[in-house]
Amino acid sequence: MKLAILSRAPNAYSTQRLKVAAIDRGHEVKVLNTLRFAIDLSSDEPDLQYRGRPLSDYDAILPRIGASITYFGTAVVRQFEQMDVYTPNTSTGITNSRDKLRSLQILARHDVGIPASTFVRDRADVADAIRRVGGAPVVIKLLEGTQGIGVILAPDAKTAEAIIETLTSTGTNVLLQQFIAESRGRDIRAFVVGDRVIGAMRRVAQGDEFRSNVHRGGIAESIRIDPEFERVAVRAAQIMGLKVAGVDMLEADDGPLILEVNSSPGLEGIETATGLDIAGAVIDHIDNQVAFPELDVRQRLTVSTGYGVAELLIRTDSEYVGSTIDGTGFRERDITVLSLHRGTSVIPNPRGTRLLEGEDRLLCFGNLEQMRGLIPARRKRRKRVAQLPDEPLVAEHEPDEPTPST
Repeated sequence: MKLAILSRAPNAYSTQRLKVAAIDRGHEVKVLNTLRFAIDLSSDEPDLQYRGRPLSDYDAILPRIGASITYFGTAVVRQFEQMDVYTPNTSTGITNSRDKLRSLQILARHDVGIPASTFVRDRADVADAIRRVGGAPVVIKLLEGTQGIGVILAPDAKTAEAIIETLTSTGTNVLLQQFIAESRGRDIRAFVVGDRVIGAMRRVAQGDEFRSNVHRGGIAESIRIDPEFERVAVRAAQIMGLKVAGVDMLEADDGPLILEVNSSPGLEGIETATGLDIAGAVIDHIDNQVAFPELDVRQRLTVSTGYGVAELLIRTDSEYVGSTIDGTGFRERDITVLSLHRGTSVIPNPRGTRLLEGEDRLLCFGNLEQMRGLIPARRKRRKRVAQLPDEPLVAEHEPDEPTPST
């Protein structure tokens, strides 16, 4: 296998460990500076230049994209994808995971547990936002911070308002998040490769510090991860579109809560804590997958007129509950079920004898007109009633929005 590691830090621990692991396994590997690529769109086929010269062929790349170059770095990864070069972490996955707000929006959409979170810009909305996440103390996060930088614990609402007002006045976007007291300055980092957790550690904050990051002085210890935490970690990485990820979770009373899904997780802390060859596992996974480049399913499958990809929800009152996939008659309607999502589990290429349950989600490819008739009407959001300042008790509407007629 010919592998390129995209990194601006060739001497960093993680880069060196990955390079050595690849060489030890007999692979050809080079570390290429991400910023020295030029995306070539002038020829008939997608191509890249490196240091002003045509890039030789590679079987796979391993992106180590720093936060400061996310836009350009993901553009380079996307070009490799267009060239059908395998990457364990897609450009979309890196982009989604790098933005804390976007990643939480995606995870919440898929019913993955996260701390109560809210995003506001106006100082006048901060007090209500703090109440929505359970009250002070509250955690304030910069949307693009890393290694615990830009994470602040505000002990009371007044302090939180002052911090947010200061940060937003400089154009900085911040996220308000519930403080999970029972975690007691601890979190779990699960290192996901492919469809399993290959190593995990618990990080514990020291002294008065509530951030458990090793870069903030936290102490790491190897742990045997609970199956529930493993399922959630793998599911979160899959949702993000990442096959190599560091998933940070809090141990809450109700189970695991995802803090962050990191697309360029460091190796030093977890290899030191666990004594495992994490780098080797990453290289082995890439070697096993080079014949299967990542594809944008929607992009590739929707080129046929009238055909595309859709997700069908089997509601609890659906006629299909208790029926097999074959019994739904989907195939007769020119619809193929690609995968079945049930809770935190994904069943790829499910058999026709698989019984359907309420709340199952089916990822399907087929005739769009046929699938459109199977998508249930969207449920209307239940309007919340709020007491607005100096106004009577009314249902919430945007200013100047007419009240819906009945």
